[in-house]
Amino acid sequence: MPEPIKITFLGTGAAIPSLRRNHPAILLHYGGDYILFDCGEGTQLQLQKARVSPMKISKIFITHWHADHFAGILPLIESLHLSRRKKPLEVYGPEASRFIDALIELSYWGIGFEIIAHDCDEDKKIEKIFENDSYEIYAIKVIHSVPAFGYALKEKDTWNIDVKKAKKFGLTGIQMKKIKERGKIKIKNKVIKLEQVAKKRIGRKITYSGDTMPCKELFEFSKEADLLIHDGTFAEPMEKERPHSSAAEIAKLSKKYKIKKLILTHLSRRYKTTDEVLNAAKSIFKNTEVAKDMMKIILK
Repeated sequence: MPEPIKITFLGTGAAIPSLRRNHPAILLHYGGDYILFDCGEGTQLQLQKARVSPMKISKIFITHWHADHFAGILPLIESLHLSRRKKPLEVYGPEASRFIDALIELSYWGIGFEIIAHDCDEDKKIEKIFENDSYEIYAIKVIHSVPAFGYALKEKDTWNIDVKKAKKFGLTGIQMKKIKERGKIKIKNKVIKLEQVAKKRIGRKITYSGDTMPCKELFEFSKEADLLIHDGTFAEPMEKERPHSSAAEIAKLSKKYKIKKLILTHLSRRYKTTDEVLNAAKSIFKNTEVAKDMMKIILK
């Protein structure tokens, strides 16, 4: 069974928070990794509600430097400092170095641990910015009023050995391990390929848009994604000067690009319930939800 991917919506509101919706922040837990996508005001309090220690956070991916998406970093840093954190914290985003340097400068005495800033390349539409043995994370340039990126976590494909098939070829346990590593193995002048004795499991893909108008590159990269978490600030298309998306627009694109599940977030405070936004999307793309603060989902 694949490792479950757990997602907690810590904040799902737009520029002005409300009693029902905090500023944007999404916690992703995969294996031993705890990752934040955006870190709006109040994020560390939401982490407490979710019963997750901020000390576990290893990386923060900021979509853009509007305050509702990053204002929680400063108090989070201070809490980590007071908790005597020593492990480095990585922060990714457009112009991340500039903004992280400015935040660190606000401290009288330093913060006691290293913050490593990674700048997303604004000249690239899509860029792989992180990779480990299990997954890759991509930055995708989106359309907003300031430099902004969406992020996609793409799990690596894996192969599961069919032991019965492997034994028919006479493979030992050590040889099964080698064929997974190399893709093929030679036994007595006969080449056995991995696909002859194993089944491929396609890795899961999760995309988070951040704030954006409908963006072709984001949807092309997210084609057939297991989960798309997208800006759904408004129910219906708004004036062009508002660089956000509507539920109806995103539902149409999710259907076109065969997204498996759509969750809309970053709702305007004009909506007292989720009904209007949900109905606008669900009438077009059935597998749609509207995020709520502290909502949790698990991808298995």
